[in-house]
Formats: sequence, structure tokens, C-alpha cells
Amino acid sequence: MTLAQPLDDDTEGVEEKSGLSLRAMLPNAITAAALCSGLTAIRFAIDENWSFAVLAIFVAGILDGLDGRIARLLNAQSRFGAELDSLADALSFGMAPALILFLWSLNDLSRFGWFAALAFAICCALRLARFNARLDMDDQPHKSAGFLTGVPAPAGAGLALTPICLWLETGLDIFRDPLFNTIWVATIGVLFISNMATLSWTAIRPQRDIRIWLIALVALAFAGLLLEPWWTFSALSAVYLALMPYALLRYGKIKRARAARS
Repeated sequence: MTLAQPLDDDTEGVEEKSGLSLRAMLPNAITAAALCSGLTAIRFAIDENWSFAVLAIFVAGILDGLDGRIARLLNAQSRFGAELDSLADALSFGMAPALILFLWSLNDLSRFGWFAALAFAICCALRLARFNARLDMDDQPHKSAGFLTGVPAPAGAGLALTPICLWLETGLDIFRDPLFNTIWVATIGVLFISNMATLSWTAIRPQRDIRIWLIALVALAFAGLLLEPWWTFSALSAVYLALMPYALLRYGKIKRARAARS
């Protein structure tokens, strides 16, 4: 997500008179592209083109990771960009995955499946609203320790779509079971709005002796995305789930250290 700082009155007056530069518009254009990718994923799902629907969501995730970094690199943060980013995230990682999963599997349970899809989309929106509400707060224990609160929207969308990836690769009907997916989607929705500490990738600082191994692992993961995308996407989801207990233990250690100092 884009961490934006509101512009002061003088800057806003200059923008109103002279207009925005292309440099300032670039991050917002990338965010709009992510929004289009999420909408296109819904269109693919309506046509039952599940592979392209999932890929469109992952493209939206890549674009979402780029817009904030480019905005900071170009010093082009704005409140408008932050609000646009949240709207794009709510659609691309909340509503779009919910509709994809409902059309793919959850509609076989009609009521309960639809409630699970609604819960997922609503929890994603609530998670984004909570994030925005805390932007200007000084007291953020998780953020000050380098963690996030709850599962971020792109990661949650990736976790929710993992059963589709496994089904596309294996063809096993168990991954398309509506009861399993209803429970799975509802669980991801709970993780969205939970207060648990989750890892923030930007805060990870690998030690020097493992950096070269990490670079090699990233290169192999990229090769896997080209050769076996569904297995690779599923493996990334499994790694993220496996890191959740590690994040809790690590944050608990930091929390105890803070309590001891105070």
C-alpha cells in the first residue's frame, strides 16, 4: 500500500494552478492499472477462464507493490494517491477474489458460500480502513517493531486463491470442494482483521552470510514462476503461512524486551 503524506496548503495551491507533473501522476497511473487488472480478473472469471483470472490478480499485486515504492522514489506521495490505492486494493484483493472464488466453487453452497465471499470482501475493506486510520498515529507497536497488523490485502488474496492454483495444477476435485473453500475463505477474512503481528517484507534485513543464498533462492523462484507457476504460487503461500508463527514468536520476544526496559 502507498504510505502517503498529505500535501501542505501551499503545495496544493501550486498544483491547482500549474497542474500535476507526469512524475507525480506516474504512481497513480500504476495504481489505476492495478485497478483495471482486478476488474479484468472478474471478467475472466465470468468467462470461466480461471488461470487468467488468477494471473490478473497476481499482476495487480505486483503493480500494488510498485506504486508506493515509485511514489517514494519520485517524492510524489499524496493523500489522493493513498485513497486511490486503498480503493484499488479493496477491489483487486477483496471483491475480485471473492467473486472469483464464488463463481469457481462457493456457489455450490449458495447461501453459506456467498456469506463467506461477503465476509472475505468486507474484512479486506475493514483491514484497509484500519490501515488508513492509523497512518497518522504515533502509537503503533507493530509498525515501530517492523511488523504489520493482520494479513495485508495482497497476501490475503494470494492465500485465498491458492486452492485454485492447486486445482489448476493437479485437477483434484478436493481443492474445488465448496465446504473446504468456504471455511478457507472465511479464515483468511479473519486473518485480515486480526490483531496478530505479521512480517513486513520491507523490514526484513538478511545477514551478510545468507544474502547470496537469498538472491539465489529468489532467482530460482522466478524461474519456477516461468516454468511451474501454479506450484510456485502455492509454495509461496505455504512459505507465508509457515512464517506466521515465526512472526508471532519474534514479535513476542520484542514485546517482552520492551516491557523489561520500561
